[in-house]
Amino acid sequence: MFSKLKQIKDLRSQAKKMQNALAGESVTIEKSGVKMVMNGNMEVTEFTAADNISKEALVQLTPGIVNNGIKDVQKIMARKMQEMGGIPGISN
Repeated sequence: MFSKLKQIKDLRSQAKKMQNALAGESVTIEKSGVKMVMNGNMEVTEFTAADNISKEALVQLTPGIVNNGIKDVQKIMARKMQEMGGIPGISN
């Protein structure tokens, strides 16, 4: 029982380290006058659009830009996980 508690504590500690490592990362996606910056915790920290972008174009572009940002952050997460030694108990 105590070994399970230690494993949980270790996983929480590793998750916190990962979160801290990702906090300093960011991705920038720009397309057709729309720019989004997303940090490593998948929080949008900046979103701008050129003045000449129509509402319809913005509505059409936004999902793709956000999805591309998420994919890029996931790649960073995977790289950081490998650098940190992966997840204990899960083999590659």
